[in-house]
Amino acid sequence: QVHLVESGGGSVQAGGSLRLSCAASGGGLSSYDMGWFRQALGKEREFVAAIRWSGGRTYYGDSVKGRFTISRDNAKNTVSLQMNSLKPEDTAVYYCAADPDLLLSVKAEEYDYWGQGTQVTVSS
Repeated sequence: QVHLVESGGGSVQAGGSLRLSCAASGGGLSSYDMGWFRQALGKEREFVAAIRWSGGRTYYGDSVKGRFTISRDNAKNTVSLQMNSLKPEDTAVYYCAADPDLLLSVKAEEYDYWGQGTQVTVSS
């Protein structure tokens, strides 16, 4: 069973950038498609981005397309989310998740393993 830990969250002004990382232990990340989701206070969990186990395919939510980039380094067992041109509406807790069934899904329920989340706050 893979254990995921996110880092890199923080507070930034609108227009700024942050880079989130997700480190895995207990299993090689190359066995999983990986996703990033976020949940703002009082809202449902929202799909942000996903990446194929090989890194060869990526998907993005419409609200982040063109601003966020997901990447992975299987040798280092890490997945990253580069977030540029941040907006106040990007404020949320960000979670990384692993899918062993390789569905490359946008649905949170398709992911079996989750990190504890990292807070991102964007001020205007």
